[in-house]
Amino acid sequence: MQGKHIAITGPTAGIGRSAALDFAARGASLTLFCRNPDKGATLERDIVDAGGERPRLIAMDMARLDSVRSAAQTLLADDRPLDVLLNNAGVVNTRRRLSADGYEETLAVNHFAPSLLTGLLLPALRQAPAARIVNVSSHAHTFVRDMGFEDMQAEKGYKTFREYGRSKLANILFTRSLAQRLEGQDITVNCLHPGAVATSLGTNNGVTGKVLTTLLKPFFRSPERGAETSIFLCTSAAVKDVSGAYFVDCKQKNPRPWGLDDSAAERLWQYTEECVEFQYPV
Repeated sequence: MQGKHIAITGPTAGIGRSAALDFAARGASLTLFCRNPDKGATLERDIVDAGGERPRLIAMDMARLDSVRSAAQTLLADDRPLDVLLNNAGVVNTRRRLSADGYEETLAVNHFAPSLLTGLLLPALRQAPAARIVNVSSHAHTFVRDMGFEDMQAEKGYKTFREYGRSKLANILFTRSLAQRLEGQDITVNCLHPGAVATSLGTNNGVTGKVLTTLLKPFFRSPERGAETSIFLCTSAAVKDVSGAYFVDCKQKNPRPWGLDDSAAERLWQYTEECVEFQYPV
């Protein structure tokens, strides 16, 4: 990975942080999309102190589509190839919240934002000799059996695990759709389940979320272990020609049947383009 340019969302904690430190140790050049500038600066210092190249920090709030657009344009302005995009950031809410654009926040952050960011960064990915897009999904797609197109914004009732599960199913369906559209190009796209990982995910829900996360932490794998499949998909020669697949513990697996539904994937694709007001250049 010496000299490879890797961009990461959600790099300041958990899986993203572990992956960033690993890539930097391998000699990669990092662009880190950070919502919290102080945490970004801390990670920057840690990377440099460990002997890595100073990363490029770009501010981005994934709950704001205008912020995603601005962050993408900042990276594109550097006019350099992007070898790997790791869409790692995510959120889980215990109550219905709206993004700055008026969308249910779980779907907005976990699906709309990475979908838009990936599309905007395709020009940089196409400049690389063999680019990779890696989307962090989850076994949580088993919590549901469909995308719930009749109520995509959870206006008729909000359920934490259902909305989170649908957002993670969206990651899988998006991966399939994008892989099909990029077929024949030198860009692969895959997704993964990182395992039940002890991260900061869910701690945005106040005292209840923090207490629950603390109580469950002994049963979770470490962020370092949770990052293994993300790192594998970003770096391994074993998957250089694999695209549109779902991985668990560095092995290709089939998601549940609803994660293989190309009709639902196409419907989601069209819905997403309408919501984010962006048509993919593929």
